[in-house]
Amino acid sequence: MNVLVTGGAGFIGRWVVKKLLDDGHEVWVLDDLSNGRIENVEEYLSRKNFKEFIQGDIKDTTLLKDLFLKGFDCCYHLGASINVQDSIDDPKTTFDNDTLGTFNVLEECKKHNVKMVFMSTGMVYDRAATPAGIKETDPVKPASPYAGAKIAAENMVLSYFFAYGMPTVVVRPFNTYGPYQKTGGEGGVVAIFIKNKLEGRTLRIYGDGTQTRDLLYVEDCAQFVVEAGYNDKANGEILNAGLGRDISVNDLASLIVKDVTKIQHVEHIHPQSEIQKLLCNYDKASKLLGWKPVFNLEDGIARTEEWIKTTKLI
Repeated sequence: MNVLVTGGAGFIGRWVVKKLLDDGHEVWVLDDLSNGRIENVEEYLSRKNFKEFIQGDIKDTTLLKDLFLKGFDCCYHLGASINVQDSIDDPKTTFDNDTLGTFNVLEECKKHNVKMVFMSTGMVYDRAATPAGIKETDPVKPASPYAGAKIAAENMVLSYFFAYGMPTVVVRPFNTYGPYQKTGGEGGVVAIFIKNKLEGRTLRIYGDGTQTRDLLYVEDCAQFVVEAGYNDKANGEILNAGLGRDISVNDLASLIVKDVTKIQHVEHIHPQSEIQKLLCNYDKASKLLGWKPVFNLEDGIARTEEWIKTTKLI
């Protein structure tokens, strides 16, 4: 296929690009590099089926109109603002990128009959209420403008399936971590904790640390996202992906640092947007796509730590 990946120079995006290239597709990447990094895809630029990297913005409708003349079969739409705290401080930017930007891409997909796989997030849900974990039919809760913008975009994406018969899929990965994730304030909790551990610094936990996360290794996430684009059974569906196991932030910190004296609790910066229990039920993805995670949490953390130790991309 000819494939466009928006946000393809981002953390998850670069792994999606890798999977698509490995599967033999022709790949174009669009990224404004506001969060992504050209270094994330540098190793792919010389591959014969990597067609082009375009530095540009999904809010630029003229750029999108020209780009879609390339003739894509599928668009993996990962381009977005992704930081919860940023969305609370500046909701307009998140709305413009995540909702209006998605609308712009949708319009071009509709015009050219291109399937869209839309990257949403497990952060749109309310807390897990049962030991079975959160299913796609469970309640959503826009506890932050980030979640609100994603839910709005999801609804637009699905409306194009129902109104126009356009093939679309909404994917909701839970907390994803692994190599190439940033280790600063905008990074994920696993990467931040590992980086602080390696530098001998204290691991800071917001709130009491009893909140839980379902942590999905990034290669498992990319496999899931790509498979959603390949499989027509996914069209018009919302699909979760996670490990199917949650861990409290306290236990995660202890697992990583193995020294409780290196753990400090601090006042939560956005308690109103905290989700107390995130646990994914991925039965639907397993049934429709034949997908399940390969990497357990301990192996994923070990791989991530090894990458952080040896990289300059932090």
